[in-house]
Amino acid sequence: MKTLDHRFTSPWRRSAAAAVAGALPVLAFPAPSLWWFAYVALVPWILLARAAPTGRRAACDGWWGGFGFMLAMHHWLLPNLHVFTFVIAALLGALWAPWGWLVRRLLGGVPSRGRVLAALVVLPSGWLAVELVRSWEGLGGPWGVLGASQWQVEAALRLASVGGVWLLSFLVVALNVAVAVLVAVRRARVPAVAGLVAVRRARVPAVAGLVAAAAATGAAWVWSPRPDTGDRVGIAVVQPGVVSGRDSPDRRFDLEERLTRELVGRDVALVVWGESSVGFDLGDRPDLARRLAALSRETGAGILVNVDARGSDRPGIHKSSVLVGPDGPTGDRYDKMRLVPFGEYVPARSLLGWATSVGEAAGEDRRRGSRQVVMDTADGLRIGPMVCFETAFPDMSRHLAEDGADVLLAQSSTSTFQQSWAPGQHASLAALRAAETGRPMVHATLTGVSAVYGPGGERVGPWLGTDTGAARVYEVPLAHGTTPYVRFGDWPLYGAPLALAAWAVTEALRLRRSARGSRVPPARTAHGSPARPGR
Repeated sequence: MKTLDHRFTSPWRRSAAAAVAGALPVLAFPAPSLWWFAYVALVPWILLARAAPTGRRAACDGWWGGFGFMLAMHHWLLPNLHVFTFVIAALLGALWAPWGWLVRRLLGGVPSRGRVLAALVVLPSGWLAVELVRSWEGLGGPWGVLGASQWQVEAALRLASVGGVWLLSFLVVALNVAVAVLVAVRRARVPAVAGLVAVRRARVPAVAGLVAAAAATGAAWVWSPRPDTGDRVGIAVVQPGVVSGRDSPDRRFDLEERLTRELVGRDVALVVWGESSVGFDLGDRPDLARRLAALSRETGAGILVNVDARGSDRPGIHKSSVLVGPDGPTGDRYDKMRLVPFGEYVPARSLLGWATSVGEAAGEDRRRGSRQVVMDTADGLRIGPMVCFETAFPDMSRHLAEDGADVLLAQSSTSTFQQSWAPGQHASLAALRAAETGRPMVHATLTGVSAVYGPGGERVGPWLGTDTGAARVYEVPLAHGTTPYVRFGDWPLYGAPLALAAWAVTEALRLRRSARGSRVPPARTAHGSPARPGR
């Protein structure tokens, strides 16, 4: 496309354009929540990379686009990590460099029908490979996975029950590729009739890709099993709001205690407090344990608190979900396993410890738990707790569902980022985890946003926003049965590397055949001498 070539001749101007194009998908996530925009948000980035003059430049476009995507997705970290946010975005953005090269390889010029068909599978697979790598906990985890932008679309949630959020990412990228092809070939200038035929042929697989995505969604809607809902259970969320100051742990506990007493007589089976709701180890503060036990007796419900403290019976600081009953702590404890990089520990602290001097990185590493836990309440309800960042990992909620959890629970605190887009985006993840597992999920926070979702990912009751301090009871529908995602796991992630490998082998064979064809010896006469070209 000549317009792109003329407009972005300057490398720096082109890099800036790629960064802006890469940042566009963030508008599909909360707070803007323009979910429909995700279907075309990658198109400018794809068009830019396909028009790159060289493969190396296309890889740079992929890198700069990835930088823009990561920076926009984590922009709320800037007040805390400062310049280190740009370093993280640049390092993670490099993962998209091969993807940019693939875009040019498959869609550059006027792509053939075969190249467009390959692009509809290879480019989404390449994107999934990037999401798989960056989803490692040490690289930041699966925050901002593209498919997560579809958390409020009922048809997409049904697809999530089949292939998880990864299947949604695959289809969203495939839709963007198809739209980009239709835009590119429409604007292509080809002088010859054969060129016009090639343009028309390129449109056919692009349209077929759009139809296939619609068909897959329709098939999931019709054939995917729906959760078998039955009884409802009352679960209360206690959100105290922002409490600051040197004595904030004590004052927060007092406020949570007062809000919990408002639940007396409300027929609740469980009360959930947010992350770090108790700032003292209950073994060191038996007075707090007695107060929690009294609350459990008054409300007639178990209370799930979250202890963020150094314990006398074990080294280091843990973040632990602790279930308290009428007689005190029941002995059920879950220690957070996946910690927030820089927020709760500094990866390779000997090398990156300087981050504590330029931002609010963790001064001391938290300790990790070793296993997930399903807890049994006195009413026979089986609950699967997770803590904050862990709700971004689909495998954790899937394992809890496999282990028999009736309800998934998340205890979170995003008070550091209270005025940003982070609280709403974090709460939206619970809808996906519920849809993937066919289990309801309660997302309880200290300062908002708290939310509850049914076993199909549908919202149950209103959100508790960041401006609210309250105790609210939700009638949560329980469900039975197993979703395809729980049964078969992350199969789209397994298929993506296979698709990339198959394409690589096919390309290698094609190049080998082309090389052999270019080395065909000249024709010889009947006497065996090389034939001379005629005059």
